[in-house]
Amino acid sequence: MFLENINGPQDIKSLKIKDLNILASEIREALLDKMSNCGGHFGPNFGFVEATIALHYVFNSPVDKFVFDVSHQSYTHKILTGRKDAFLKPDHYGEVTGYTEPLESEHDLFTVGHTSTSVSLACGLAKARDLKGHTENVVAIIGDGSLSGGEAFEGLSCGARLESNLIVLLNDNNMAISDVNGGLYKHLQDLRNSKGTCSNNIFKAFGYDYIYEEDGNDVGAMIRVLQKVKDTDHPIVVHIHTQKGKGYQPAEKSREDWHWFPPFIKETGEKRKPMTGENYDNLVAEYLLDKMKKDPTVIALCAAVPATIAFDKAHRDEAGKQFMDVDICEQHMLSMAAGIAKNGGKPIVATFSTFFQRAYDQIAQDICINKCPVTILIRNGSVWAGNDVTHLGWFDMALFSNIPNLVFLCPTNCEEYFAMLDWSIEQNDFPVVIRIPRGKVVHANEPVEKNYSDLNKFHVVQEGEKVAVLALGDFFQIGEEVVEHLKNFSGLKPTLINPRYASGLDENLLNTLQQNHSVVVTLEDSILDGGFGQKIAGFYGRTNMKVLNYGLKKEFLDGYNVTAVLKEYGITCENIVDNILNALNRK
Repeated sequence: MFLENINGPQDIKSLKIKDLNILASEIREALLDKMSNCGGHFGPNFGFVEATIALHYVFNSPVDKFVFDVSHQSYTHKILTGRKDAFLKPDHYGEVTGYTEPLESEHDLFTVGHTSTSVSLACGLAKARDLKGHTENVVAIIGDGSLSGGEAFEGLSCGARLESNLIVLLNDNNMAISDVNGGLYKHLQDLRNSKGTCSNNIFKAFGYDYIYEEDGNDVGAMIRVLQKVKDTDHPIVVHIHTQKGKGYQPAEKSREDWHWFPPFIKETGEKRKPMTGENYDNLVAEYLLDKMKKDPTVIALCAAVPATIAFDKAHRDEAGKQFMDVDICEQHMLSMAAGIAKNGGKPIVATFSTFFQRAYDQIAQDICINKCPVTILIRNGSVWAGNDVTHLGWFDMALFSNIPNLVFLCPTNCEEYFAMLDWSIEQNDFPVVIRIPRGKVVHANEPVEKNYSDLNKFHVVQEGEKVAVLALGDFFQIGEEVVEHLKNFSGLKPTLINPRYASGLDENLLNTLQQNHSVVVTLEDSILDGGFGQKIAGFYGRTNMKVLNYGLKKEFLDGYNVTAVLKEYGITCENIVDNILNALNRK
């Protein structure tokens, strides 16, 4: 077994091609064992094994610098750079992240989990190298649809001006997370079909030299092509064609499903814990398809992640022209939605909380200043969502709820969610953000409001006195628990309020609470800084009302445990109740 003896890139440089092929097989077996137990980005990593081996065979990392775009294809890189135990030994599985991480190794330059950044980052590395008079190679690795992102074009345009060593390795597997759709990918197809010889070549138009390798999963071919470009004195694009999910039949067959995959039975590819019962994703998919059938002006837009609204291929085919995947182009998606709304269409745009950060300007400028009635669905906006540092979902509420003209809604249950969604699609006055609830589907036990045009009107679920609990969105159930505990064990009857709106205050209600309440508690599944609770605290700032805010801290966490984080931040029923009782005793 070769893999057991690989402790760094230097250990593969003396191996023969046949040995490297065996090493590639051993790496895939290690990846298969780990991901079948832990889950992970399967397709990107299985497709990039040979290319990674060739990179470390030809170049001299970390002197020569690799920048992985998104870096969810860096597992083989980690194995070859001293971290193989995290893939070979189950008791070490948790020792590395799913992305490049400088704290783990000098071979990782950046913590990268978002897309289309590698060329720009590499331009900076190359420029600094040139300023210092050094000569190392700088390699930007980009693929999985990342080339469609606007920053990738900006980086390519700038990189061509460097007139020095810059190697852009384009890993073309004819996929993003889902199928690729834009005109750029038709062009890449033309380049593949012509084996890189067609006269229409976007990279040459930018000013790059260009070389094509048809079999990016042939380690020998990859070594030869990389040896040709090593130590180049000008920018060059190395375009390679690979198979996403290479070497595992279920992943080769269902490339979209296997981009990221949860723990599975490796002999069959079946999920160890398949999703059962209701979930918000599938419910919204069926809702939107029904809405589209009734109204031809309704259109759903996604940016390379149709799973946001569970639009698999069958759903996409059924929706036809009323669904559009714009590839990894959130900025374009939001501006296009503004145009659709301005011209009488009813656009619904959806992606993950962490990806909407790329489109703040378009939401503020193109949508909100122009008051375009776009419906924006945020998925994974929660502490219960992605727990790696590049995919945190608790910044969106503070980020967007303070933009003028934007209505930010936080439903607490299934019926409320779809009532808000239906209202948003049908009204023509406001841009609207709706946070898709997380976790188990919760159903309402009373009728829900259908019209949300009376902005910032909070809903009093239970009237009481002394203590008012304002529990927003996914934290509403914590609020219910706090109120029930106070009622059963302290003899208090608190007021329970579902604020619904994160973007404004019900000032009439807040003024009324001062008549018979002395403590107000806010709960929000978001950072406190700039959030809903601070709006409430600011409102009561010059009064005698005691305000207790509960939410998340403004900090980056990586690989966190939700229960531990909530406990650390004091977001537990026991702690909140204790603080309420202490506040009452001080009155």
